[in-house]
Amino acid sequence: MDLNLLGTLLLLIGLELVLGVDNILVISILVSRLPPAMQNTARLIGLAGALVFRLLFVAGAYWLVTLSRPVVGIYSVKDLILLAGGIFLLYKAVREIHHVVEHPDEPGAASVGPGGAARVAMGPIVGQIILLDAVFSIDSVITAVGMTQNLWVIAIAVLASFGVILAYAKPIGDFILRHPALKILALSFLITIGITICMEGLHQHVPKAYIYLPMGFALGVELLQMRYSANRRRRGENA
Repeated sequence: MDLNLLGTLLLLIGLELVLGVDNILVISILVSRLPPAMQNTARLIGLAGALVFRLLFVAGAYWLVTLSRPVVGIYSVKDLILLAGGIFLLYKAVREIHHVVEHPDEPGAASVGPGGAARVAMGPIVGQIILLDAVFSIDSVITAVGMTQNLWVIAIAVLASFGVILAYAKPIGDFILRHPALKILALSFLITIGITICMEGLHQHVPKAYIYLPMGFALGVELLQMRYSANRRRRGENA
């Protein structure tokens, strides 16, 4: 493998890992609605769905690119899928932020419907996960095809990133859900990603670096703040 191909592979793995973290966040928020005994099963189904979609779209990558042909005015099937997925992602993120802010002391507030009845059906949760997996997969594969025509490189990047995501999905998801401030920040990232996906559907390309670098900076600041608060609490207990 030449150096250019190796560089492309590493770049694609990084891209898939970033999109994988988005997947982990969405899956973690959705499975938090389920009883603890069902959460791991739903999480594995969601991650498996993400892998299957990505591999299917890699196998049909050139067909996927043909979805860019206009079918409604200037908009293609790909554009309509991205618009629908972006809007759905915006809706889910805003709804979750509302529940976190308005019901801070209510465990699993986002999982409680009218009358206080918990939503514990796995089917609708898995269906939402699969829908969002498809949106993330289409976006990532089309981006990958734009970087290289070598489908083996894309497939290796997908499989390598999936192994990392599978190993860390539960601890990352649980860590985010344990810290409300971090959860709100992560949900805000999802709003940004949802807007970006909608803009892509409207033919307004946004360089990924302009999105993920500020998000990474904000995450780093929040983690430093959490570390600072933890150190102050520990010093107070030892005083």
